[in-house]
Amino acid sequence: MTSTPLSHDPGTIRAINPATGEPLEPLALHGTAEIARRLERAASAFEEWRATPIQERSVRMRALAGHLRARRDALARTMTLEMGKPITQAEAEVEKCAWACEHFADHAGRYLAEELVPSDAARSYTRCDPLGVVLAIMPWNFPLWQVFRCAAPALMAGNAIVLKHASNVPGCALAIEAVIAESGVPPGLFSTLLAPSSAVAALIADPRIAAISLTGSDAAGRSVAAAAGAALKKCVMELGGSDAFLVLEDAPLEAVAASAVAARVQNNGQSCIAAKRFLVSDRVAERFEASFIQRMKALRVGDPLDRATEVGPLARADLRDTLHAQVTASVRAGAKLALGGAPLPGPGCWYAPTVLLGAAPGMPAFDEELFGPVAAVTRVKDDAHAVELANRSRYALGASVWTGDPARGERLAAAIAAGSAFVNGIVKSDPRLPFGGIRDSGWGRELGREGIREFVNLKTVWVGA
Repeated sequence: MTSTPLSHDPGTIRAINPATGEPLEPLALHGTAEIARRLERAASAFEEWRATPIQERSVRMRALAGHLRARRDALARTMTLEMGKPITQAEAEVEKCAWACEHFADHAGRYLAEELVPSDAARSYTRCDPLGVVLAIMPWNFPLWQVFRCAAPALMAGNAIVLKHASNVPGCALAIEAVIAESGVPPGLFSTLLAPSSAVAALIADPRIAAISLTGSDAAGRSVAAAAGAALKKCVMELGGSDAFLVLEDAPLEAVAASAVAARVQNNGQSCIAAKRFLVSDRVAERFEASFIQRMKALRVGDPLDRATEVGPLARADLRDTLHAQVTASVRAGAKLALGGAPLPGPGCWYAPTVLLGAAPGMPAFDEELFGPVAAVTRVKDDAHAVELANRSRYALGASVWTGDPARGERLAAAIAAGSAFVNGIVKSDPRLPFGGIRDSGWGRELGREGIREFVNLKTVWVGA
C-alpha cells in the first residue's frame, strides 16, 4: 500500500483510484496562458450574465438540473473512481446538486428582491448586485456537491465562477464544467482551472477575481484568508469539523446507535459534518457502546462500485496514514481500542471501521478532526458536562442532540457553539437552510437566503423628491 495520491508528469495531472491504487488517465494541466484566457472569458461572460434577467437565469438553472440527472450515472462513476465514494452515495450526490439548482431557480428572485427601507428619502431601498468572478477552491470529498453548493446560488445571483478543484478529482472538475456549459449559460461563465495549489495566491490577487469561496482544511483557510485579506477581497470559508453527537439517557438507544453509525461513516467517514465525537450519558453508555460497536463491526467494507458496499476506501494513502497515526496516538494516551484500529491489507487506501472508547481532551481522537471511519466515544455525567465537552473544540461546524424530549434537546442545542445544531437528526446541508461554521470551522454562510447574499453587493439606493 505505497500508492501516492497523485502522479505528475510534466504538464499533466493524474488521479489514483483509491480502491485499487491504479492510476487513471492523465489530464493536461492548464498553463499560464490558458488560465489567463479562461479568466478573461469568465470576466466577459459575467458582463453578459449580470444583464440577463433573473427569470432567464432560472430557465438555465432548471436546464442544468435536468442535465445533471441525465448524466447521473457517468458523474457518479467518475466520483467513485477518483475518490472512492460508494456508488449509491455518489448517485445521491448528483441528485442533491440538481435539487440545489432547482431550489435557487425557484427562490433566488425572492432572496434577492429589493427591500424598501423608510428613511428621509422620498424612496430608499436596498438591492443585490453581483460581485463578479468568484474563485471557488473546492475539496475532493464531495466533488460535485461542494461545487454546486457554491455555484448554484452564486450563478443565480449573477456572478461567474472559476473552479480550482482538488488535484485528485480532475475528472470531476472537467465534468462539472461540461454539464454547466450544456445548460446554455454564456460561454466561459463557469470555467475549471486545472492548476496546482501553488497557483492559488496569484489567482486570488488577479484583478479579475472579485471574491473567493473555499471549502477545505483550517490550514488552507488560514493561507487563503491571508491572501484574500492582502487583496481586500471577500471570502467565505467552510473548513474542518469535529462534530459532537450527544446521546442523552432518555434517547431510544437502538435507533440512535443506528443513526450514529450512519452519521460517522457517511462518505467513508470523510465529511466535515460527520459525527466524530460521541458524548454519551454514563447512565446508558454501556448499552449504547455495545450496540454501536456491533453495528460498526457489521458494516460492509468493499468495492465502492458495488451497490451493497457501505464503506469504501479513503481517498488517498496519506490520509489513511494520518488517520492511523491519530488512532495510535490516542490509544497510547489512554483510549481503549474496541474495534478495528488498523489499515486493511491489499492495494488501495483502506482503513477498518474503528471505535475508540474513553476518548478525552488531550487525545487526537478528541482534539483533532478524524477524517475516516473512526468514532471516538466519551461518557458524560449530565447535560452540563455534555455541553462543556461539545464546546471543548477549536472546531464548531455542526452538532446533534439525541433525546426523547425535543424541548430538552433544543435547550442543549442553544448552548452548543456550532453553525448548525440538529435535534434527533443527523447533521446535513440543505439548500433551504444556511450552512457554515464558526471558530476554526470558518466564517460566512452558504445555501439559503443568507448564502446567496454572500456574493452580492448589498447596495443602498436613496432617491430624493
